[in-house]
Amino acid sequence: MTQKAWGSLVAAMLLPFAAFGQQMAVDFDAAAGQINWTLVGNVHTVHGTFQLKQGHVNIDQSNGDASGELVVDAASGESGNSARDKRMRKEVLETDKFPDVRLKVTRLDGPLPVKNGATIRLLGRFLIHGGIHEVSIPLEVSVVGTQVTCKGKFVVPYVDWGMKDPSNFLFKVNKTVEIELRGVGHVAPK
Repeated sequence: MTQKAWGSLVAAMLLPFAAFGQQMAVDFDAAAGQINWTLVGNVHTVHGTFQLKQGHVNIDQSNGDASGELVVDAASGESGNSARDKRMRKEVLETDKFPDVRLKVTRLDGPLPVKNGATIRLLGRFLIHGGIHEVSIPLEVSVVGTQVTCKGKFVVPYVDWGMKDPSNFLFKVNKTVEIELRGVGHVAPK
């Protein structure tokens, strides 16, 4: 590859960061995102999904300050078993009283400006079932052109956070649920 071609390749890789400057806003695509959950039980492990309703995050790449939120429809929780899902919505999440789950982003710690393949830590407040909980979520972030992709996992101690334990006499489940998320967004025009 010639020196000119290498220069063009490097410029193309850095262009997204130069174009966005220190301030960057990301709008997340609700249809492209995935929110998976896993609840381990003594009989079997239950896997399910939730749907992202909307998401927008503002990032100051000079210091990691961030704002914005991701909003999940609590009633969208599905595990493939309609009776179990109805019980989860009614008795555990109480979606009639608490229809949304929100992640309010306050800070990003890690290599900023974000580069392809970087691992950062998202700090924020997780609002679920009427409670507010501080969270720190490791995220793998990739930026290609104007598309931003992030993946992360974290654990929600739902019983400690005031939700009902769905265990019964025979079927016991963990008091925590693992959440795995994948967000796809685009840098919003400023």
